[in-house]
Amino acid sequence: MFKQLTLYQLAPDFTATLEHAQAALAAQPFAPCAPTQTLSVGWVAPRGEPHAPLIESVAGHWLMRFCIETKRVPAAVVRQALQERCARIQAEEGREPGRREQRELKEAIELELLPLAFPRRAAVQVWLDRAQGRVALDTTTAARLDAVTTALTRALPGLRLTPLQTTLAPATAMGNWLTGAAADWPPHFAPGREVELKGDGDSPAVVRFARHVLEREDMQRHLAQGKRPARLALDWEGRVQFVLTDTLQLRRIIFDDGVFATQGQSDDGGFDADAAIATGELATLITDLINALGGLAPGTF
Repeated sequence: MFKQLTLYQLAPDFTATLEHAQAALAAQPFAPCAPTQTLSVGWVAPRGEPHAPLIESVAGHWLMRFCIETKRVPAAVVRQALQERCARIQAEEGREPGRREQRELKEAIELELLPLAFPRRAAVQVWLDRAQGRVALDTTTAARLDAVTTALTRALPGLRLTPLQTTLAPATAMGNWLTGAAADWPPHFAPGREVELKGDGDSPAVVRFARHVLEREDMQRHLAQGKRPARLALDWEGRVQFVLTDTLQLRRIIFDDGVFATQGQSDDGGFDADAAIATGELATLITDLINALGGLAPGTF
């Protein structure tokens, strides 16, 4: 259900009810791009069924899905059409179009071809954990994060978000774990077999270990040279594997096969059971990770 997560802290004064939130999102539903429209955004049912609610509450967790559709005419196609049109003007009128006219021609060509462009659609899962005061988005792309958080705060009155920050920076913590003794690893977590170490400067040196035992001596040598961990594969309780980044994002989340093993068949295709298990596991993982990083930074909500 979740492949990656970017985490936010939810202000404690958010008091909207599920009914109010459902009505607010219903005012901003997703609709596909019109023939000459380049961007369309809005909310869709997280269950993936027509006319289903735009917010699902499962075991106290709110689940939403934000859809982003874009249409774009390839630049090479526009450039070729512009060259052909300018060549025709040169042949018929004996003149070469100026820069302003070429710009107007380009805009006209893009508008003419836009209805023929194939739309590209992306959906971002939104998970609001009222009990822990957190919001998580299933994306790490900056543009999508900005679009979803903007839409979310506009849709839900009183909702305020701030990026989740911990007392100990992830890069610092990862460096301590990699260079310390095995007993120094935080409770519940074990190292994976992947790490990326990056130096400073405009052209930093980058060292990546993949499918490799992370020897303490190797890590100490690279960190002594000024490199810092940018990504580190971690295992949580033998149940969830993921990659932690220096920006406190969780990437490449993989649940162990046994996590969902007890789930039976249901009429809803397993949505409720999958959601309850995934959010339950990840909520505990995130809490353990925050504790491993020294708790929430002072001054956060």
